[in-house]
Formats: sequence, structure tokens, C-alpha cells
Amino acid sequence: MSAADRLAALGLELPAVPAPAAAYQPYAVSGALVLTAGQLPIVDGSLVRTGKLGDAITTDEGLDLARTAGLNVLAIAAAAAGDLERVRVVKLTVFVASVPSFSEQHLVANGASNLIGEVLGDHGVHARSAVGVASLPMDSPVEVEAILEMVGP
Repeated sequence: MSAADRLAALGLELPAVPAPAAAYQPYAVSGALVLTAGQLPIVDGSLVRTGKLGDAITTDEGLDLARTAGLNVLAIAAAAAGDLERVRVVKLTVFVASVPSFSEQHLVANGASNLIGEVLGDHGVHARSAVGVASLPMDSPVEVEAILEMVGP
């Protein structure tokens, strides 16, 4: 089954690549590697939610937000490689804006990891860091960045 078929089976479509919010590009290519800019949970040009995990946002809500940000990473991957079939995810870094007592960043990060695995299959198996931070741009609860490898012809 192709990545496009898996997306369709999940009831998802790749969104347009989100426009940068400052002075950067959505991705940079170095040889076969694609490094993405951090992606927020943006849908149709708007941040879905603001706030911090462990305060107004639950772990399950954070997981959904990370999934949305992960879908934006996949949109960038497709734009950079021309096709999701040419992409292998090497590493994800998931930043989670959270209160000091919150310690479930790794569970929030599963939202992005699980989606990428569901869509890319073996090419979605990756290393990952989940990092708690005091704040993120635009008061986003999560931000996901990736290191990707272009594979195949």
C-alpha cells in the first residue's frame, strides 16, 4: 500500500505547506537529507490551539496537536522529495510547551510519531527526542521538526 493510500485510509489529505511565520524556509536540502523547519499544529493557516500542556491542555489533546503538526511535516516532506514514497524519516524532535511539573512529553510526541509510522510504514520508523520547553512561537503547545532522507530514484 502506498503512502497516499494509507493517508486516504486514515481519512487524511496532505495540507498545503504552511507559510513560514518569520525569516526562514519550510525546509533545506543537503545532499539526500531534508531538514524541516519546526511545524506547529496549523490548519488552514491558523494555529489550532494555544497554551501549555499540564495547564489548559491535556496529554491527549497534546497528542492530537502533535499529530496535526506531524501532518504538516509530511506535507513538507512531499514538497521537498516530490512524493512521499521517496521519503524516509530519520529523526523527529518534538517540542512540548508545558508547565514545570508536566512529564508526559514523550506521550504527546507519540501523536506525530504514530501518524508518520501509519503513513510511511517502514520508512516512518525513526529516532526521536521529546523536549519540554517553557514556550513556543505564537504560544503553540507543540512544534515538530524532522530530519528526512530522500530515497530511491
